[in-house]
Amino acid sequence: MDGLAQHLVWFFPMLWLGMVLAISFLEAPLKFRAPGITVPLGLGIGRIVFKALNTVETVLAALLVLACLVLAPGTAVWVWLGIAVVVLAVQLVVIRPPLTRRSNQVLAAGEDLPRSTVHYYYVGFEVVKVVALIGLAIVAAP
Repeated sequence: MDGLAQHLVWFFPMLWLGMVLAISFLEAPLKFRAPGITVPLGLGIGRIVFKALNTVETVLAALLVLACLVLAPGTAVWVWLGIAVVVLAVQLVVIRPPLTRRSNQVLAAGEDLPRSTVHYYYVGFEVVKVVALIGLAIVAAP
């Protein structure tokens, strides 16, 4: 069991990292450059994609915590995992609600709003999460 947990504590951060890089840093900004994509359409797609990403991230975070409870790794693993989990929690509980309210205004009311600075906070936290996941994978490498 410990061998499997050890490999999962390395594999899950790499899987999580790949998803964040692909969606947050590729799909999200590029979708608005596609022909025919309007802001409301892009926001609608983004909401679906990020809801799915955040769900998978939450599952991976929970599985990582469980694997670490089985493995009882060193402090460095817990610190990097803790940073990633706290960043995800802040994104879901603090940052996503204002982003959702804003996208609701655009989608439901058809309002044309200026760019939101809240997106920059989300991206900043994504960068911190990327660093934490890389750090976690390095210290947990089998």
